[in-house]
Amino acid sequence: MGARDGMDFTSFAIIDLLPFVAIGFIAQMVDGALGMAFGVISNTLLISLGVPPAVASARVHTVETFTTAVSGISHVLHKNVDWALFGRLAIPGMIGGALGAYVLTGIDASVAKPFVLAYLSLIGVYLLGRGLKQAPERRKPKVIAPLGFVGGFLDAAGGGGWGPIVTSNLLIQGAEPRKVIGTVNTTEFFLTMTISATFIATLGLKAFSLATAGLLIGGMAAAPFGALAAKRISPRLLLTLVGLVLTLTSLYGLYKAIA
Repeated sequence: MGARDGMDFTSFAIIDLLPFVAIGFIAQMVDGALGMAFGVISNTLLISLGVPPAVASARVHTVETFTTAVSGISHVLHKNVDWALFGRLAIPGMIGGALGAYVLTGIDASVAKPFVLAYLSLIGVYLLGRGLKQAPERRKPKVIAPLGFVGGFLDAAGGGGWGPIVTSNLLIQGAEPRKVIGTVNTTEFFLTMTISATFIATLGLKAFSLATAGLLIGGMAAAPFGALAAKRISPRLLLTLVGLVLTLTSLYGLYKAIA
C-alpha cells in the first residue's frame, strides 16, 4: 500500500486528496440519481491501488455511512421515498449486511463474484432494453425482504452490491423508478452503519485513511444533487440509465474478476 493511503494526515499535499474527492463526487452523483454504483466505483479504485478487499470494503462503507445519511435526507425532502417499501427492506438488509461483513473478514468471497456480476450484467441489458423500447409498467413489487437480505450480504461481502441488486430487481418487478431509487438510497444508511460497525469491530481502525477522507468530502458534496436529479429525470430515462450503468459496471467487474 502506498504512502498516500496511510494513516498519516499531517504530511500530505492537497493534490494527493483531490483524486479521491473527485471519485467520491462522481460516484455519489451516479449513486444518488440512479440508486447504485458508489460502492462499485470506489471499491474498484481502492483495490486497484493495492488495498485488500476487506479493508477497501470497510473504508467505502465508512464513507457511505455519511453520504447515505445526506442522500437519504435529500430523497426524503424531495418525496422520493416509499416508506412501506423502506420498512420491508431495512431489517433484512441490515441482517444480511452484518453477516456479509463478518464472512468477508474470515474468508475469500471472490469465488461467487463472477457469477453475481454475470447475473447483474444480464439484468442491466434487460433494463436497458425495457427503457429504450417501452414506458415502464407500474406494478407493486412482491419479493422484498429476501431481496434486502441478499443485497445486504453481497454489499458487504463483495464490497458493493446493495444498489445494483436491490434497485435493479425492484425495477424488474415494476416499481416506480424514482421511488425505488430514493427508498434504496435512504435504506442504505442503516445498512452501511451496520456494516461499518461490524468491520470496525473486526478490523479496528483500518477503515480510516486519506482515501476515506477524500471519498467522504466528494461524496457528501454530491449527495444533495443526486436526489434532485432522480426527481427531475423521467421514469423511462431513469430506467434506461440504470440499465446502462449496471451493464457497464458489471461487465467491467466481470472482466476484472476473470482476467
